[in-house]
Amino acid sequence: MGNVSEQETARSLLAAANSRGVTRLDAEALLSALTGRSRAQLTAFDEAPMDAMTSAMFMAGVERRASGEPLAYITGIREFWSLPLVVSPAVLVPRPETELLVELCLQRLGSEMLRVADLGTGSLAIAAALASERPRWEIVATDRSDEALAVAAINRSRLRLSNIELRSGDWCAALGNDRFDAILSNPPYIGEADPALPALAHEPRAALVGADEGYSDLLDIVAGARAQLKSGGLLMLEHGTGQARRLAAELVQAGYARVVCHRDLAGHERVTEALWP
Repeated sequence: MGNVSEQETARSLLAAANSRGVTRLDAEALLSALTGRSRAQLTAFDEAPMDAMTSAMFMAGVERRASGEPLAYITGIREFWSLPLVVSPAVLVPRPETELLVELCLQRLGSEMLRVADLGTGSLAIAAALASERPRWEIVATDRSDEALAVAAINRSRLRLSNIELRSGDWCAALGNDRFDAILSNPPYIGEADPALPALAHEPRAALVGADEGYSDLLDIVAGARAQLKSGGLLMLEHGTGQARRLAAELVQAGYARVVCHRDLAGHERVTEALWP
């Protein structure tokens, strides 16, 4: 497609996106975000003319997507646990596999008043999901990035989650002397030489990459959480698919009990839980 004009239609714009290597699903999501129309409406009225501004903004978004930028950064929204979260390049794009962490936590803990911490909250995805399901819980969400906390604050306000407190700081150091019934985290766990990193170039490296082949932040949390968990408190960590065995050994050595690893829907070892005795 050459210069966009007000005669462009949904059909021609989606065809142009396809010619740039952008999938139909991504193109429809982008056009839906720009027009406020559902995918079904775009299909039903695919010959209706698009105004020049919408067409130009769409094609600009297509170029960004074609370059590998995540769709969530282009639209500014990513759904997680059925919640529409604002996202920006200051935070990771929430992944569906992280919902396993939320699901397991909800299964393990009841709905009574509990104190739960989400370390490295980013966009607030984990904390927001828990807060929406357990309004009686008091949730502390932390991050060492002020830019990430700004995004988290936006989502807390938009979703009206009054049971979340935001704190700035590095892992358990942000928790002060408080003690918790559960501590959860999806920390950086990708090794510095991981071949998957180039595909994640648009996302914040500090939220992805950990030293010691990706174990550094995981082990910092394992060590620090011992002083922050109540007796019988739950620690849950998301990690890489090949990290479960060493992480379990480190948890046992650190004094944790009932160490169990859980697989995601793809069959990958994804979340390890343990209890502080």
